[in-house]
Amino acid sequence: MKYPLTNYTFGTKEPLYEKDSSVAARFQRMREEFDKIGMRRTVEGVLIVHEHRLPHVLLLQLGTTFFKLPGGELNPGEDEVEGLKRLMTEILGRQDGVQQDWVIDDCIGNWWRPNFEPPQYPYIPAHITKPKEHKKLFLVQLQEKALFAVPKNYKLVAAPLFELYDNAPGYGPIISSLPQLLSRFNFIYN
Repeated sequence: MKYPLTNYTFGTKEPLYEKDSSVAARFQRMREEFDKIGMRRTVEGVLIVHEHRLPHVLLLQLGTTFFKLPGGELNPGEDEVEGLKRLMTEILGRQDGVQQDWVIDDCIGNWWRPNFEPPQYPYIPAHITKPKEHKKLFLVQLQEKALFAVPKNYKLVAAPLFELYDNAPGYGPIISSLPQLLSRFNFIYN
């Protein structure tokens, strides 16, 4: 069941900063962690609302051109679903003490990073025996009404599927693949 965007309220909270100051620093940290704990596991949530019965994905926008799904790195040994709930609360959770009930549904995609470099693929290349990162995308079922607290340094935007479709230059390969990944679902709009 998908609900209209107007059912949701968006507040703000303190900024949430990335762990790394640059892409190079991120890959350096990934390299160091890989030597200690192995492949990085990340999870991201796909939150869908609708506007005039047209599905939109909620994305975090940083600056004018960078978009990402809410989520992040799992702790070593952490369960994927519990980890995504933790991350969703850290990123979009309310600060008034009201507990958000995140309902994590199907895993809709797997992406792999073969090296300590930006490219990720929806498969493990044949010559790669030890991928450096495994990213799983999960559909998150939203409550009928909710309040999201968005970090001040981000904007939460609702991007229509038609804008994401075949638009890797604007959103990257993962987000631009969401229309295909979501096409197997028959959404019911309320």
